[in-house]
Amino acid sequence: MKITIIGGGIGGLSLALALHQRGLACEVYETVPEVRELGVGITLLPHAMRELAALGLQAPIEAVGIENEESVFFNRFGQFIYQEPRGRHAGYALPEIGIPRGKLHRLLYEAALERLGAGAIHTDHRCTGVTQDEDGATVQFTQTSTGAVLPPVRTDVVIACDGVNSTVRRQFYPDEKVAFAGINTWRGVTRHKPILTGKSYMRVGSIDTGKMVIYPIVDRLDEEGSQLINWVAEIQRGDAAMNDWNRPGELKDFLDIFKDWRFPWLDVPALIASAEQILEYPMVDKDPVPQWTFGRVTLLGDAAHPMYPRGSNGSAQALIDARVLADQLAAHAGADARDALLAYEQLRLAPTANIVLTNRSVPPDFINMKVDELSGGKPFANIDELISQQKLREISEHYKQVAGFSLEGQKAA
Repeated sequence: MKITIIGGGIGGLSLALALHQRGLACEVYETVPEVRELGVGITLLPHAMRELAALGLQAPIEAVGIENEESVFFNRFGQFIYQEPRGRHAGYALPEIGIPRGKLHRLLYEAALERLGAGAIHTDHRCTGVTQDEDGATVQFTQTSTGAVLPPVRTDVVIACDGVNSTVRRQFYPDEKVAFAGINTWRGVTRHKPILTGKSYMRVGSIDTGKMVIYPIVDRLDEEGSQLINWVAEIQRGDAAMNDWNRPGELKDFLDIFKDWRFPWLDVPALIASAEQILEYPMVDKDPVPQWTFGRVTLLGDAAHPMYPRGSNGSAQALIDARVLADQLAAHAGADARDALLAYEQLRLAPTANIVLTNRSVPPDFINMKVDELSGGKPFANIDELISQQKLREISEHYKQVAGFSLEGQKAA
């Protein structure tokens, strides 16, 4: 069986590593001419770490990331709402890790080069389309750096791991557009002294009046113990146009939202203004589709189920997709590979569709949204007079169950 993977991001590379583990050969075709450490931070929840540990990457990830001890929620006045332990500190077998996305990608890329061999990883290849017949599929490419047409690749199956703007998905859903509900985001990293425990994942405020997600991704940058702090700023406005994810973010576009966010434990405007780099993104997803598999072609990760980047679930679900698909391809080795693709779709389509919809309506920061609703968006005297900690815990546990990383579910797995 010849397996061709379109896209060498987290999903594509983890699939390549999983296939190699199961004795199946594959080749990866990545758009960029050179793989570099780009992007800001990412949180690897226990279900993501489970998949990465199975690929033999737990130790190198822990060596460069920061293990989260707690998740803490505050309103936009800096008042404490809710706290819970995370990862090993909550009884999971595996940690929850904050890490620069580029470093995670680099670890996956280097592992793929080492295990599959450099000849199996092709950069500077932009997929322009896929055709198929009864005997196989043909993938067309151009060279990203020059635009030149490259020789087509003949293969048995094609796995599209080419992201939210997937060229392959567009073939089957040509009229589809991203869904934008007026939420824009800005992301940055800032050198800063440790905040709270130095291993705290913080959600502050809510999207109607401004929200921040803040967590460390690199530890001990200097003798003073400075960290690299990843932050995401969000705001929902009914008349907003989508941010342009191809250009750097500008402070003037959003800093005013957070100008009064000076708390005893953090000066948010200073954190933002001191960023080494700011990127802007629209918060978009796509409506769940009824089908990922079309003959010898299937979709994986953001190409299959683009979701709001809430709850750190986009990468986690891509990693799970990769393991499930690799298992199915191994189970169907020597048989019709199209059956493996259909079996994978049957296992993964419905659960990921549920997460897409939950991320829109009841995301992890629904805790903050609920408290804002109960308090009328004003400071409160006592959080327990608004809502009990037990009720807040139930909201948190509901999301974990939908996303597939509840403690009970992980123990059962």
